Amino acid sequence: MEKPLARRSFLGKLSLAVGGSIALPVNNIAQSFKEAFQNKRMNPVISVKPLGFQWETADPFLFCVHHEDHFPKGNDQMGPTSSMLGRQMGDDFIIKDGFRMYHGKVVPGFPGHPHRGFETITVVRKGIVDHADSLGAAGRYGDGDVQWMTAGKGVQHSEMFPLLSKEKDNPMELFQIWLNLPKKNKMVDPHFKMLWRDSIPNYMATDQQGRKSKVEIIAGKLNQYKAPAPPPNSWAADEQNEVAVFNIKMEANAVFKLPKASKGINRTLYFYEGDILQIAEQKINPYHAILVQPDQDLTLTAGSKEASILVLQGKPIGETVIQYGPFVMNTKEEINQAFEDYHRTQFGGWPWPRYDQVHERSKSRFAKHADGRIEVKTS
Repeated sequence: MEKPLARRSFLGKLSLAVGGSIALPVNNIAQSFKEAFQNKRMNPVISVKPLGFQWETADPFLFCVHHEDHFPKGNDQMGPTSSMLGRQMGDDFIIKDGFRMYHGKVVPGFPGHPHRGFETITVVRKGIVDHADSLGAAGRYGDGDVQWMTAGKGVQHSEMFPLLSKEKDNPMELFQIWLNLPKKNKMVDPHFKMLWRDSIPNYMATDQQGRKSKVEIIAGKLNQYKAPAPPPNSWAADEQNEVAVFNIKMEANAVFKLPKASKGINRTLYFYEGDILQIAEQKINPYHAILVQPDQDLTLTAGSKEASILVLQGKPIGETVIQYGPFVMNTKEEINQAFEDYHRTQFGGWPWPRYDQVHERSKSRFAKHADGRIEVKTS
């Protein structure tokens, strides 16, 4: 009965409002509508939605996942010392004892699996990821590093989370963002690029009360700060597409102004840490997605705790998206072809001894590329 009553109440209020407005001069009515329209235009928030494990995104993005696991100390195999009893090993996505094993059975993570037709951007805030792929490339990255991988015409890769420390817990937090490729680039050669933490610019802002906000510029640009170049065939490679990935960290009660983008850009803010975030006059609870007007400056105000916000924005690709599991194409026929190609070629096969490949515990952060080029980070 609640909905009919609510509807009748609304209609009653509406009739009272209309009846009262009849006595107003025409100019006053016009002015009232004009002010209401302007206020609506001035409100930069279009919609607010709660977040789950997989975050809904807007074109050109496909989705985002926020992984946060409080892994315990590591054993000799770089897996957790905790008991595995009660877990659905190989498909463990329910948090137990503070963490998940995902598809891993010894080490948590995602053993070898294929992709085609899009890109993955893996932003590691805490913890370590070991990468291996069907091209013979490999890497270890984390604690602020980002891997940007163009799957293109097809690649297998693994993403394992080795628990390197035997003496203390191994907390992990990362975002994996799927960014679509336009039709013309879906069949380019696979490629991955490392954005090491010391190459990612941080924009620092201080409000009138001396409170600070920091913005990690993973993609795009903010004022005079510009992110490292993305892979060459990415939708983000063309600056006119205004693709941006920002991670904003605000002190308690800090005020930060995020400059506007162009009209027609999709811009979403993901408020994932804090107690309250205020945008203009609207207060938003944590773990919510906020779709905003792109062509308005945003005034963000943190609550009584530090606030963390992930920003994803970009010009929509505007093409049909057909996704089936790890393949993202434009037609069903292309999806069928992706499966046929994978079963026939395994996208180059798997050159590693294990599908849950992890590197030696003593290895530092590194990247070995398919062309043999090696990067090593010692700090």
